Amino acid sequence: MEPMDPFWFVTLVTLLAGAGGTGIGGAVGALVRSDSNKAVSLLLAFAGGVMTAIVCLDLLVEAAEASGEAVGGVWLAVLSVAVGVAVVYGLNYVIDKRTASEVPHTAEAGHPKTHDDIDELVHADHLAQHRRNNDSRASLVVAGIVMACAIALHNVPEGMVIGASFTVSDNLVLGAGMVMAVLIGLHNIPEGMAVSVPLISGGMGRARAVLLTAACGAPTVLGAWLGIWLGEVGPLGLTLSLGFASGAMLYVVYGEIIPESILIYRSKAPAFAVIVGILLGLVMMTLPSAV
Repeated sequence: MEPMDPFWFVTLVTLLAGAGGTGIGGAVGALVRSDSNKAVSLLLAFAGGVMTAIVCLDLLVEAAEASGEAVGGVWLAVLSVAVGVAVVYGLNYVIDKRTASEVPHTAEAGHPKTHDDIDELVHADHLAQHRRNNDSRASLVVAGIVMACAIALHNVPEGMVIGASFTVSDNLVLGAGMVMAVLIGLHNIPEGMAVSVPLISGGMGRARAVLLTAACGAPTVLGAWLGIWLGEVGPLGLTLSLGFASGAMLYVVYGEIIPESILIYRSKAPAFAVIVGILLGLVMMTLPSAV
């Protein structure tokens, strides 16, 4: 049997990471227990460590090397990283601003500007507040659809991370692209839960809610295609693609994943999970050259 075309291989892997990750989250959204804080925290921290290794030891290095042949040099890479951070921060700001007002306690003095409990991470606290207010089921469905649209838009730069990672992978199956796709898929699970919880509780059928949740991950493929296209344009495109992808993922890791992991399980354990993730990421990146 002939091997699959690399473009369609990346497309399939990205679709599984995007739609698959959010779809899995949608399927289990109503089943997550709040006493799993420790496990969720350590998983988030570990994934953040692996992502850090891939971004800092692979994507940023490739972006800097490509910038040597592009107009503007390394400053172009720095600028593209900053743009990636700004874009993802902006998308998250819009999501938080839209949802924070639904739960009064998140606006109280002293509450961190990120999730500090698994119920907040999957927006179960928003559901509880709607129930306390005796809001209609229609309002829950609307809340879920708004969250679905926001997450769909948020998944585009995540797709660019996958596409850009594959452009510098010598081995499609064992390279940085596949590792990043798996990690982003895991990261998408709680996002899928944030969509399905209000949809199902609002009266939407479970199968339909899961399908809608999975559809939120589909735009990830568009981002992957954009990342691949920019990477093939030349040194300039490769620098822009890798820099933007690196910035987007750095914000996801240090603006979301690691703060959430520490606040959800307040101990030093998440720090060690990050370190283990970084070391494993380093080992995983050396595997393709050893195979």
